[in-house]
Amino acid sequence: MGTINLLNSAGRDAVVTTESVRSALKVRWVDDKGRQAASVRVVKTAVDRSLEALRHEYKGELSAVAQAMLDGDPEIDLETTGRMLGETSRVYINPQREIVHKVEFFEVIHNPDGSVRDRRPRKMPEPNLAGEVPLRWSGVYIDKAEAVRKFVFSGKVQLHHINGLTYDFLYGMAKELEARNALMLLGAGPKSNQPLILRRGSTPYKGFLEGRTQGDKYCLLLHFSNLELKAPAKADKTAGDAE
Repeated sequence: MGTINLLNSAGRDAVVTTESVRSALKVRWVDDKGRQAASVRVVKTAVDRSLEALRHEYKGELSAVAQAMLDGDPEIDLETTGRMLGETSRVYINPQREIVHKVEFFEVIHNPDGSVRDRRPRKMPEPNLAGEVPLRWSGVYIDKAEAVRKFVFSGKVQLHHINGLTYDFLYGMAKELEARNALMLLGAGPKSNQPLILRRGSTPYKGFLEGRTQGDKYCLLLHFSNLELKAPAKADKTAGDAE
């Protein structure tokens, strides 16, 4: 459970709690004989048996690697391949398959056609949902039907009141958004156009508030998206015909 500091349309601010949205539906997985089944993670291969390691061993020749796999099983380590995993920790390795301890992360920005537009060192911004400066009511509304076709939503949290005053605060926001049948863009900064940072160094998101009410009950959701769907530029048919 976290907290968020935000303003309503009247310019009043309050700190309320957030909670991850979980499905109440319980699912039990069984096999074709009705026996309990569960997902497990297994070791695919050892690092010294990976394709890169085999290519290095066979002087970069894929044909030699293929022949070795036909003659035997150099890609399989009988001691580790297929072993079930428990708790694991992520490590990073260099091209020589050695563990590295000092890693620099980069952000890669792609164009709609998949080409790389920018590559820059990754920044480690501080979280801004529960800062001293509240998130402003942007007043930028997006119709729900348009939003689901324009943005990819990767997560959401539900906003909860902590007392009677914040109940009225959140209920009013949910009622106003429900009347518009729209999502409201929520961002940081004086113009509400800066991304939301949930945790230090986490992925920046655009926020979208959605409100629903039923009698004296309300549901106020904050959706997160870091991917906007854009159609690539249309090809020039004239240029194509000329070629």
